[in-house]
Order: sequence, then structure tokens, then C-alpha cells
Amino acid sequence: MFGKRDRLKFDITAPVEPVSQATQPPVAPAKPEVASPEERRKPLPQGSAVFYDLKNEIFAALLEAIDVTQLALMQPEEARQEIRSIAVDIIAAKPTAVSASAQNKIVEQICNDVLGYGPLEPLLARDDIADIMVNGKDPIYIEVGGRMIQTDIRFRDNTHLLNVCQRIVSQVGRRVDESSPMCDARLPDGSRVNVIVPPLALNGPTLTIRRFKKDKLTLDQLVQFGSITPEGAELLKIIGRVRCNVLISGGTGSGKTTLLNCLTGYVDPEERIITCEDSAELQLQQPHVVRLETRPPNIEGIGEITMRQLVKNCLRMRPERIIVGEVRGPEAFDLLQAMNTGHDGSMGTLHANTPREALSRLEAMVTMGGFTLPSKTIREMAVSSIDIIVQAARLRDGSRRITHITEVVGLEGEVPILQDLFVFEMSGEDDKGKIIGRHRSTGVMRPVFSDRARYYGEEKRLMAALEAANGRAT
Repeated sequence: MFGKRDRLKFDITAPVEPVSQATQPPVAPAKPEVASPEERRKPLPQGSAVFYDLKNEIFAALLEAIDVTQLALMQPEEARQEIRSIAVDIIAAKPTAVSASAQNKIVEQICNDVLGYGPLEPLLARDDIADIMVNGKDPIYIEVGGRMIQTDIRFRDNTHLLNVCQRIVSQVGRRVDESSPMCDARLPDGSRVNVIVPPLALNGPTLTIRRFKKDKLTLDQLVQFGSITPEGAELLKIIGRVRCNVLISGGTGSGKTTLLNCLTGYVDPEERIITCEDSAELQLQQPHVVRLETRPPNIEGIGEITMRQLVKNCLRMRPERIIVGEVRGPEAFDLLQAMNTGHDGSMGTLHANTPREALSRLEAMVTMGGFTLPSKTIREMAVSSIDIIVQAARLRDGSRRITHITEVVGLEGEVPILQDLFVFEMSGEDDKGKIIGRHRSTGVMRPVFSDRARYYGEEKRLMAALEAANGRAT
């Protein structure tokens, strides 16, 4: 299968002339150079410059030894085993003494470079990492438990990093290069990926990966994490069940997408749901889900499909609920119209620091579309469309909390009237720097959406949740 494998017995440090495989003449095997006993006694230190130089030599020799076309036809595990076998043969032919642990590390890294995402592979295998941040070939940073940590993992050079970035984005039909230096993509497990390369990124290609847990989180798990109280979680379950129109607001990394995934878990399995996202991340469990994704322009600058086009198109697809991964532009107008025209239970996320700021941002995004509507008209549309705003926040200790569950009541003059059902009150921090606080019910016993809850047979459950919350508050 691998026509050049007999070349593994040669000195791989010698320059190789580019000879066609079809016309390559047979060559008598030569004995590899043998290191002196003194050299053999010196183990190769892992992570040293010599270690990486040897790895690069082995990698270059491996590319000469394998048939990439045949490798692409093999199953991933079979291909990994074949590469591992060849790499071990190459290492055995080298005069440098390599310990068993260093050899295993070199072979594993080479397998990851050829078949996977290079140095990122061990990080992607961990489920406790929230973010992976690569700033050029420098050491990689990760976020674990809300804290930023610098790892000792790095890329060989910027070219190595760029190759991995191109491999990631090409899997979803996108590209990143000098002519298209920014790209949003996703990994097969749904993790969000952003890539920006030179000339826009001055320190080399910059890669940011937002990880999502392999096991889909639930509201009950958020209760265990302290993100919300059991009564607040029960209220959110009812909100998802009775088809309230929900806007999830929060800052970057506050857990908006995770919370949206949790809320969709309480949607009736018989409903037809259509999702619109820039990069598909939502993990809905219902059987009747249609997933739509935007498309960037091609190399000629044409063919772009925007979020607004997706939202407008999904209105013709007989949706019962429309879920927009992130509202960030003029598609806000089409989403509000959908919420107002029989698509109850629609949801979306946006960036804002408070529920009131969320409505202001929504108004600003509508005007971005060039609509010349009066501000009051836009606000009337927003308050008549949105029932609930859920505010998520990432606190300074790295914890994520649901800080507000707020009901949109109506409009008084030109001012939207909001009514908090649950709020998080911070009281201080402990000796370890962890935020201390509590979720408090505001005492509202009859929300505006209680009529909707009665329609879906959830009024008693809603009243019981509010009574329990008020009892806890007292």
C-alpha cells in the first residue's frame, strides 16, 4: 500500500530528491548510522528544542514514506495504526536515543498532526475545558472552571497552526486565507470556532474554540451548579412548555447558548422547530427539527446567505417555533414579526447586560436594517412580541448565574414596562474569592403569562412554583 516504505531504512536526515514513484529505481538497502555509546546513554528530554527538531524530522520523513491517497481511503483507527507503525520504524532508524515515553509522545503528536487537529487533540478530549484560545504559535490558553490557564502546549510554527485552521473550516465548506481572513465554523461535536489570520491578526493565526459539554445540560443540573434555584428552574420549565416567546440576554461567555439548549428540552416533541444559526451549535433533542445555517460569500464575493434571509425563508417552511441562535442584526425585525404572527414559543439570544438593555439593543438592531419606523412603533412591536427575558451573567469569580427572569408587561408612553419574577442578589464573597448571593423571588404571584399557562394546563404548577419561591424568600 505504501510504495515508499522501503525508504524508511535510509538516513532520513539526508536530502531527498523528488523522484516520481512510478519511475523510482530500486535501491539497495543501506545500514543506518549508529550513534556512539555516549550518545545512546543521553535520553532525549521531552519538550526541548532537540525533541521538537527530531519530531519535525520524523514528520518530514513520514510524509515521504506514506501514500496519502491510500491513507485517505482507510478507516481513521486503521490509518492511525499504520502511521504509528511507520513512525516507530523511522524513530528506530535514528541515531538519537529516545526514551519510551518520548517515543510515545512523538508518535501520538505525529498521528494528531496527520489525522486530527495537531496539538489541540488532547485539549479537545477533555470535557472540563470551556474555551481554547490559540494566539499564534505561542502557548495555548484554556479556560477551566472560569479561570484562564496557560498550557505548555504549542504549535510548531504559524504555518502548522494555519494548516489546522484550514482543516477545521474546510469540514463545514468554508475557507480562511489572506483574501478571506475571518471565518466562523464548528467542530463535529458542535463546538464553536472562530479563526482570524494575517494580515488582520498581527501575531499569526488566532483560533478560538468555545467548547460544549458532550452530555447536554439540563435545568436540573444548572440547579446543582447553583446557577438558579429549584423554583426558578421550575418556572423556566413552565415557560418553555407554555410557548412563551423568550429572549435570552447576556454577555460573552455567560452561557446563553447553554441556557437556550436547556429551555428547548421542554418543548413538545410533536412541534416542528426550525433553527437559524451562523454556526450550528444547538443540540435539540426533538424529532422534528430543521437546522439552517448562514453561508459566507465565496471567493468572488457572491453567494452570501445572511441570517435575515434564513429567518424570512423559514417563515415559508410551516414552523411552529423559530429559534435564532444569536440575534445580531436586522433579522431582529423578522423574528419579532414571526413572534407576532402565530409562531408562539420562538426563542433567541442576544448580547446585553440587563433585560432593559436587551430591548434597547433589539430596537437598535431593527433600525440597522434601514427601517424608517418610529421608535414607539418598534417598541410596541417588541413588547407585544416578547413575553420573557432571561438574563445570564458570568460573574468575576468565573461562575455563571441566571440573574433575572423578567416579564415584559407592556408600554407606558414610550417606556417598556418590565416585571422581575426572579433576581439574583450578590451579598459579597468568601475567603476563596467565590461570589456569595441568593436568588430571590420578587413576590409576583400572578404573572401576565398565567393566562397562557392556564390554556396549557400548567396554571396550578405555576402557582405552586411561585408560592414555593415566595416561601423561600421569606
